[in-house]
Amino acid sequence: MLEGLKVVEYATYMAAPGAGCILADWGAEVIKVEPPGGDPIRNFFRSIGTDYQDNPVFDFDNRGKKSIVVDTTTPEGQEIVRKLAAEADVFLTNVRPGGLKRSGMDHDSLCSLNPKLVYCSLTGYGLEGPDADRPGFDIASFWSRTGVARLTIPKGQDPFALRTAFGDHTTSMSAAAGICAALVEAQRTGKGRLVEASLFRTGLYAMGSDFAIQLFFGRIASTKGRTEQIVPLSNFYKTADDHWICIVARQGDVDWVPMCKVIDREDLADDPRYVTAKGRRQNMEDVVAIIDEGFAKYTREEISARLDANSIAWAPVQTLGEVAQDPQAFASGAIVQTPSAKGDGSTYPAPASPVRFPGTDDGPKGPSPRMGQHTKEVLASLGIAESDIQAMYDSSVVA
Repeated sequence: MLEGLKVVEYATYMAAPGAGCILADWGAEVIKVEPPGGDPIRNFFRSIGTDYQDNPVFDFDNRGKKSIVVDTTTPEGQEIVRKLAAEADVFLTNVRPGGLKRSGMDHDSLCSLNPKLVYCSLTGYGLEGPDADRPGFDIASFWSRTGVARLTIPKGQDPFALRTAFGDHTTSMSAAAGICAALVEAQRTGKGRLVEASLFRTGLYAMGSDFAIQLFFGRIASTKGRTEQIVPLSNFYKTADDHWICIVARQGDVDWVPMCKVIDREDLADDPRYVTAKGRRQNMEDVVAIIDEGFAKYTREEISARLDANSIAWAPVQTLGEVAQDPQAFASGAIVQTPSAKGDGSTYPAPASPVRFPGTDDGPKGPSPRMGQHTKEVLASLGIAESDIQAMYDSSVVA
């Protein structure tokens, strides 16, 4: 779909490379500009004290890209990036704004070379304000500063960390969407634009319904435990074989009688304490205890059949190990076979990019690149003479 589109990715770690991966899966040529020594995330498993040689974390965000290594602390290295940007459709970066301006790779500098360039800056906190140049990581900018971490924790409990790159990849989606919107505009007008995505703003959007309540009413209810749910039917219940089930009740009183049938307590179907939403809220602990007792009589397979028979919305609370074997994950295209970076023609299962386009190839276009694998090829495509390329290698401007 995006074949013929050239993206220069001057970024490390996860959020911006994740956006680049989405564009690469959709057909764009993505040239990853790495520093000497490579993107630090290449050493992810080593940095957490393991000896794993394979790196599915790096591979996931960088499959299908080309890698060049450029020392952008040198004037010669900066000029290479400017030449790439002059011929590109998209420039994607998560380098802090101050550093970009000092090296002549900020939006104004690159767009003066290429007015049609879509320039995406992905930062921790945005491009304006007192924290515009502050380092941003998803656990800080997306999870903690936005209030997501505090709101997610039941009242009185200690904060906990979010899982690896959860906020990064959420922001990858927003950046990719913004880039695509700006590309449509550029195609129509002939002019590119600055696209600003941040972990902070994306986190606030992800929690947008609650944040809207806070902004409008000046307050928000805290997260409650299972026995304190305002709608106790919408809850988590454990089966006899120790599996949790998520129940999503429809609005009003539609699901009370069906739930009574599910747990074999039809004697409670017209009990005045529970027959209305107000009554169930007033007796929430009793309602949870009753449903707990009912679910404890059945295995997950048995309760699933009973829920389906009574048209109650539900989902299993699965481990990632279970998700990896879930037929729906494969049927929905959420797991794709990805070419291995080993270069032996083998493939392995990996998460798909977030949107499916039936009838077209929207999956990985190749393995993740070796560090600097395409440096010579990319420099030659810029019209740089072979002797000059060799001189750049000799002086360690490129690798």
